[in-house]
Amino acid sequence: MTLPQIVSREQWRIAREQLLAKEKAVTRARDALNAERRELPMVEIDTEYVFEGGDGKATLLDLFEGRHQLVVYHFMFAPEWDAGCRSCSAFLDQIGHLAHLRARGAAFAAVSRAPFTKILPFKARMGWTLPWYSSYGTGFNYDFQVSFEGEGEEEPFERPGVSCFLRDRDRIFHTYSTYERGLDGLGSTTTLLDLTALGRQEEWEEPKGRASALGAPAGSERLRYHDEYDD
Repeated sequence: MTLPQIVSREQWRIAREQLLAKEKAVTRARDALNAERRELPMVEIDTEYVFEGGDGKATLLDLFEGRHQLVVYHFMFAPEWDAGCRSCSAFLDQIGHLAHLRARGAAFAAVSRAPFTKILPFKARMGWTLPWYSSYGTGFNYDFQVSFEGEGEEEPFERPGVSCFLRDRDRIFHTYSTYERGLDGLGSTTTLLDLTALGRQEEWEEPKGRASALGAPAGSERLRYHDEYDD
């Protein structure tokens, strides 16, 4: 195994400051990219999707839990599989307490094509409490390009992804999706909010006006211990 070079503390400090300048440039570039993402146009959803979850049948509107935004994780779990995807499972293991997302008006849910009767025991095995729904029998996974039938001799296949939705009363809009390597680095509250149309709702974010969109204090001022939020 090749290890980093051993240097003096002063040499390390100089090298670290050089790298820090590059890290700050990446942060500024990421902020600019997030702002550009928030200015993407959106598409109204006019398909009536019906899912199955812990409380029975649910529409896409129900997945919002009355909130303004919804982040869906497309969990790879085909109907013929006996267990969910390992990499998708590792992703869900990284998801923090949902209270912080919910406090900023965003719901989170996993969706898979497997019947809920298969999802439920696997969810219990993994010890997850987050919402997870079955889209079995619907075109949801195909419409959002995470399930494919295959062509010719190609077998049907799945891929992981995240899709974001915005609600205006009873109207639902698709604002963003990303797949596979686009999921790298996601999992925290802020990285998921960065994918949404309303963002973190911080005053410094562009475009202006999104921070007050929910009629609440800016994002960081809303931060609480997860058991102190008024849901």
